[in-house]
Amino acid sequence: MQKNSGHNHHLTTGGLLITLGIIYGDIGTSPLYVMSEIMHHKKVSELLIYGSLSCIIWTLTLQTTLKYVILTLRADNNGEGGIFSLFALVRRKLPWLFIPAMLGGATLLADGIITPPISVASAVEGLRRIYPNVQTVPIIIVILTILFAFQRFGTNVVGKAFGPVMFVWFTMLAVLGLGQIIQHPEIFKAINPMYAYQLLAEYPEGFWLLGSVFLCTTGAEALYSDLGHCGRNNIRISWIYVKLCLILTYLGQGAWIMSQTGEINDNPFFEIMPSWFVLPGIIIATASAIIASQALITGSFTLISEAIRLNFWPKVKLVYPTDQKGQLYVPSLNFLLWIGCIGIVLYFKESSHMGAAYGLAITLTMIMTTLLMTFYLYLKRVNTIFVLLFLFSFLLLESSFLIANLTKFTHGGYVSLILGGVILSVMYIWFKSYKIKNSLTEYVSFEDNKQVRMMQKLSEDMTVPKYATNLIFMTSSRTTDLIESKVIYSIFQKQPKRADVYWFLHVEITDEPYTKEYKVHTYTDGQVFKITFYLGFRVENRVNVYFRRVVEDMVRNGEVDITSRYESLNAQNLIGDFRFVVLEKFLSYENSLGVFDQLVMDGYFLLKELATSEEKYFGLDTSSVIVEKVPMLIKPASEIKLCRIR
Repeated sequence: MQKNSGHNHHLTTGGLLITLGIIYGDIGTSPLYVMSEIMHHKKVSELLIYGSLSCIIWTLTLQTTLKYVILTLRADNNGEGGIFSLFALVRRKLPWLFIPAMLGGATLLADGIITPPISVASAVEGLRRIYPNVQTVPIIIVILTILFAFQRFGTNVVGKAFGPVMFVWFTMLAVLGLGQIIQHPEIFKAINPMYAYQLLAEYPEGFWLLGSVFLCTTGAEALYSDLGHCGRNNIRISWIYVKLCLILTYLGQGAWIMSQTGEINDNPFFEIMPSWFVLPGIIIATASAIIASQALITGSFTLISEAIRLNFWPKVKLVYPTDQKGQLYVPSLNFLLWIGCIGIVLYFKESSHMGAAYGLAITLTMIMTTLLMTFYLYLKRVNTIFVLLFLFSFLLLESSFLIANLTKFTHGGYVSLILGGVILSVMYIWFKSYKIKNSLTEYVSFEDNKQVRMMQKLSEDMTVPKYATNLIFMTSSRTTDLIESKVIYSIFQKQPKRADVYWFLHVEITDEPYTKEYKVHTYTDGQVFKITFYLGFRVENRVNVYFRRVVEDMVRNGEVDITSRYESLNAQNLIGDFRFVVLEKFLSYENSLGVFDQLVMDGYFLLKELATSEEKYFGLDTSSVIVEKVPMLIKPASEIKLCRIR
């Protein structure tokens, strides 16, 4: 057996270009709305501008550069990153950390629904500088609809163009910023952190501006989540250029604002463009916003696929549209994201309104990442003083952002929190019900050969009609000495299932992302086997294909004979039939549950109706699958007393 360690990304020019296209869409389009949000209904003043710019620069330095680029990227799971990968690194020793992992994943998905609308809206609204009365909402909806409709085809071809487009975008940001800085070079004084302190301490309600400042770093989590697509070194080196371009464009917008008087009602990003460049600038900005949206959608697909493997999400259909590793399409999530994005556009209409609601939930994600990272450092035996310094420093910073963002609650922030609450509820119900089922599943011994001998006798009993030549059961038992009692019941009692060869398949999801291993346990030569697949949490579930490959290897090794046992077919040396049996549990009416457990299980079975069936999720050939429903008796109801009348 050989482990697949996943990605090994070397530092190359091509790798840096690809990184620009994949990683920085969200944080790279922040200049479209950050300064506009900060200046909303505020008069120009040196303290406001210099202080805000100083806060932005040091937020990018402390939060994005120090926490994520320098420190958190070190916590890779065989090259993969993201909050669920981080949880996978610590869950064996600290399983209770599923709580911050779930909360972080739920809020990341929830606030992420606002990312495509605010990015595209901010770009499209630039048209108002040319056409003041243009209706932007229909244009935004059309762009988003086309984007989501395109997901089913994969992004392999278009993805190759992302890097060059984003390189043009960041270069444009730097050039536009420098054009204004030259006219107001003293704007560089904003780099001094004292201006940030003065803004928070002296400007009226200056602390609450942190809610708008935070928008400059909302894409920082993506740097970590997309680690597996690009590699640590490519991210770190490319970030130097990206950060420089971002700082230059923020300083340039600040320089332009300082040349104005009164309130700023126009978006500074488009105002610093020469009039002849506005239309090309809008086109480039829109393309960058689409790339930012694509990165968010792709990241959401990856996040959900990991959540499914960790039993945080119902088993939904996963599609791999291309052969390229990492290409994933989740139809149900794509539809929900589209509905959510369109709803955000119709509800808020303006990017300024979206900005007022954006960022609240993502602060919770960053706090959860900080907690998980702290325990990761602790388990790695990093110096305790450093671990505590890391924890308290970033908890203080991110808690400040969270408190400042609470002002957004009544301005629409409640939307992302409601979405996050719904997503978190789904995750918790699925995970909790999984634990309940596992803890109460009954097993019988399978190593004492009693059950195996019974199978051998059943196989030889010609009075029982043959059910299949090869009969395969999916089992949740992790060991070879135990098997679910429901499986034994199905074979011997519900309908005796005579077969020539019995197979038991178990899929074990590993903490490594790209493991593809299997182990074969033989109970009796040529007749009863158990195959355990060890699949990484980012590996496609294609059990039917994997099983076929294993059987082919076993046939070559002389471990099993799969030719048909029917005389007429055996004479032609034809392969025997294979039949899968999937046991689908339902909640027995004979239960007496507590209120909470009843609600959890009711929620579980409701979600199960909406999820993909077991056979489709595991990639089984549905034409050869039999689904048997078996009752799940969680807690027997109180004994019923009946009186016989004579």
